[in-house]
Amino acid sequence: MNTLIVYFSLILGLVTNNNPKLTINIQNIEKIQGNIIVGIYNAEEGFLKKDVEIKHYSIKVENSTERLIIDDLPSGDYAISMYHDENSDGICNLNFIGIPKEPYGFSNNFKPKFSAPKFEDCKFYFDKDHVLNIKLVN
Repeated sequence: MNTLIVYFSLILGLVTNNNPKLTINIQNIEKIQGNIIVGIYNAEEGFLKKDVEIKHYSIKVENSTERLIIDDLPSGDYAISMYHDENSDGICNLNFIGIPKEPYGFSNNFKPKFSAPKFEDCKFYFDKDHVLNIKLVN
């Protein structure tokens, strides 16, 4: 019987997730509607491009603050971008000069001034459990 317990313990130990946990608290949600679209990138190449992110999440907005917990990212450099798809049309709507008309945010709470941010502006190193508080810009 003890051999069976040891065997199952070993098997379960091999499939446990040893990656650190990243918790993202999304703040300053003004409209309780639509979805928050989150993209996670690990390189400058392709940063902010659709379908290039290494992870992509959609969170239904139900509160003025939402939380996303990710436990399948290995240690490394990452940058996060997100926008509040208030009208649920699947795109980040822009004005005529390319500025988002819907709330958006980046890791490091980077606020772009005259152009889109670069990966380096939003980059953070992730190697242990970590909490990011990202405030949406309206």
